[in-house]
Amino acid sequence: MNLIDIAALSQSSGVPPSTLRYYEELGLIHSCARHGLRRQYDEQTLTQLALISLGKAAGFSLEQIKGMFRQDGSPNLSRPILHERADAIENQVRRLKALRDTLRHVADCSAPSHMQCPKFQQLLRVIHPQAAGAPPWRPKRRRQGE
Repeated sequence: MNLIDIAALSQSSGVPPSTLRYYEELGLIHSCARHGLRRQYDEQTLTQLALISLGKAAGFSLEQIKGMFRQDGSPNLSRPILHERADAIENQVRRLKALRDTLRHVADCSAPSHMQCPKFQQLLRVIHPQAAGAPPWRPKRRRQGE
């Protein structure tokens, strides 16, 4: 088994040594040995770091990512959870595309101001109903004795 020094692992993975130590503290990765004060990792740790990076990019917390590994560090990915997260990302992409298209329309709109653009008004109603002419929020009146 070839061991990788923490500095070499950091360079190969692009993950700073401080983050590697933090991941080890959380139990996401494990060092196998030490060479003096320097931690040594097995080659599987590079795969684990790639999966951690992918999980973070997909919006999983480090605690959720930790649950995606077995005790021996091998991946144990739940397909239903991955499908659920992929669906959430797909919905987010749809919302962002709609927002992008609306913003492009507003930027190119020939209305004298954004506030006179019907599409912009529609966007405001969707985001915040009170911002587009709905009755403003009013604080409740205090009753006597309150």
